[in-house]
Amino acid sequence: MKHYFTRLEEAVKANWERPALGNYRGELFTFGELARQIAKFHVFFDAIGLKKGEKVALCAKNSARWGVTFFAANTYEAVVVPILADFHPDSVNSLVDHSESTVLLTDSDIWAKLDIAKMPTVKAVISSSDFSLLYAATPEIQAANDNIDALFAEKYPNGFTSADVSYPIDNDKELAIINYTSGTTSAPKGVMLRYECISANVEFGQKRLTSYPEDKIVSMLPMAHMYGMMFELIYPLCGGSSIYYLGKTPTPALLLGAMAEVKPYLVITVPLVMEKIFKSKVAPIVNKPVMKVLCAIPGVNQLIFKKVRTTLLNAFGGNIREIVMGGAALNPDVEKWFMKFKLPFTVGYGMTEAAPLMAYEDWWEFVPKSCGKGVDSVEIRIDSEDPYTKVGEIQAKGISLMTGYYKNEEATKAAFTADGWMRTGDLGLLDKKGNIFIKGRSKNMILSANGQNIYPEEIEAAVNNQPYVVESVVVDRGARLVALIYMDSDKAKAEGVDLEEYKKVIMTEVNKSMPAYSKVNVVEYMTEPFAKTPKMSIKRFMYK
Repeated sequence: MKHYFTRLEEAVKANWERPALGNYRGELFTFGELARQIAKFHVFFDAIGLKKGEKVALCAKNSARWGVTFFAANTYEAVVVPILADFHPDSVNSLVDHSESTVLLTDSDIWAKLDIAKMPTVKAVISSSDFSLLYAATPEIQAANDNIDALFAEKYPNGFTSADVSYPIDNDKELAIINYTSGTTSAPKGVMLRYECISANVEFGQKRLTSYPEDKIVSMLPMAHMYGMMFELIYPLCGGSSIYYLGKTPTPALLLGAMAEVKPYLVITVPLVMEKIFKSKVAPIVNKPVMKVLCAIPGVNQLIFKKVRTTLLNAFGGNIREIVMGGAALNPDVEKWFMKFKLPFTVGYGMTEAAPLMAYEDWWEFVPKSCGKGVDSVEIRIDSEDPYTKVGEIQAKGISLMTGYYKNEEATKAAFTADGWMRTGDLGLLDKKGNIFIKGRSKNMILSANGQNIYPEEIEAAVNNQPYVVESVVVDRGARLVALIYMDSDKAKAEGVDLEEYKKVIMTEVNKSMPAYSKVNVVEYMTEPFAKTPKMSIKRFMYK
């Protein structure tokens, strides 16, 4: 397996003048400028006494400079600690302290809300907007910052060139990243990932969906989340591709405008985004009575489906080779339509603890309702008497899986079986070809009064297919299944729908497809969208 630093070094040297990291319609770093900034950071880190293995925390909004700092710290062999920018300041203080970070890169507005007294190990705080020094614990650190240009010139008296780029590759088993899975301040779970975890994901990405120097990608997922960090930053850059950041969560208009301009080769997203696009752009067309008739006529329907496919791909810039979704299941009804359109999409499976990919399949081989097959670096098993017919926990083993949770032996021990397999907490089945079918989270499963296993995600998929429903959560309350639903109330009212009466319609339509033990008993409307995690999964624990 090729070290990801080797790929990065090769990409830098081969694409010196080409764009590497940029903010959409803003600041841009070429590969050469990226390498120079990395080298400059190395000089600064050395001057302030930062040692290999010490921690550098990144808590800032997505930007090109976030990416620069990540690679600077990682190639210095410091441990990168990405922290979500929307965590509460108290959580940021706590996680920087828990990780024992020495350097912090952050936005000025976040820094204004933090308390340096609660982060005693921090020696230097750097601005994500211009790399200026926001805080120095000692005069020596301030002096190193003030004299950085002279120190850099001293190290590279003949100027910095591609011949000076050299990154260490003898560190496969060493700690590279600590990625916290939540902002909790009590017993936080910092996932410890080695360099080989990153390299394995990059290797698989470049093998199955090779990126090239002429390729571009629009980054919209949080960089502090492993999904976005790996597949919208590390993997494409290692192929010499260019990355453009949208910054804060974009509006649909800004996102599609950026896609049209950048023309990315790949879209990395979550199912919710694609479901919204389908409901708003496609469903109103294909659900018209005349279109339903035309879509049932062989030959004619293929012309319609081809037109829809072209329209959707053009909305993403017209250069898309694949749309990869992860983080949750895709609504089965939407999936059926995407299959009819021959949209080049696939649904993968992963988690932070796998850095993050565990399963994937190329879009032309993708099996509906699955999330692909185990990737090269991961073995998958189902903890079940019969993994093909009896649901069990999905468990994994392989070189891309975490070492454990930082300073949390109890959580680490609980995460692995006695024979060394990692517990995912997800329930699923396999087919004979190795495709994985997720049934739900083990902690979400509801046990009925007569002992039947109820998977709320399956019921929610049916609920979400109903007109006007935006999203839903099904919970068990006193042996009754309650569907909590957030509606597009404005649209429903504009079309004369009686929302109270519509509850009965939803229950009737959903229960038609449900076995007796999974029928919805009550429908309740939510006044606001459900709270979500960074990968847009609903925080179900808040709605029990």
